[in-house]
Amino acid sequence: MKENLSPSDGIKFLPHFPTVLIGSGTGNNSNLITAAMVHVFSISPPMIGTGIAPERHSFELLEEHEEFTVNVPEKDMLEEVKDCGSVSGEEHDKFEEFDLTREQSKEILVPGVKECGLILECELEKQVKTGDHNWFVGNVVNAKKKQNYQRKEGILYWGGEFRIPGELLD
Repeated sequence: MKENLSPSDGIKFLPHFPTVLIGSGTGNNSNLITAAMVHVFSISPPMIGTGIAPERHSFELLEEHEEFTVNVPEKDMLEEVKDCGSVSGEEHDKFEEFDLTREQSKEILVPGVKECGLILECELEKQVKTGDHNWFVGNVVNAKKKQNYQRKEGILYWGGEFRIPGELLD
């Protein structure tokens, strides 16, 4: 027999959500927001999206600049990930405050995070309003990774807990 859940509780039982730092804005006005609502929307062409609530400072920057970076941290960056999700970029320079380095992107103006193992540079394709978040779906126009990047060290967010990927099944 299955236990009944509210729909809001039900979605929290999905197996995992990648945790990333979404970069928005340009120059010294660039910002980071910790996001676990991230998904691949297309393989060909490569498209990725992130859900951002309209009251967030990053929302305004994404609408204004129509570009963003998806910065994938590894587990050794957990404190920075938590820190970037705990304060508003409207009042804080998260790069400076949390000792993160702006890395110039190749194809867009929004910088990436040098310390992250994988950076995807995206140009906004569309924005879709969905309940309490809007999805910003972007074309991935450039991707770069550290030579020693291991996706198994990526941070997942699952049911209010931070984790790393587990055992390989096949």
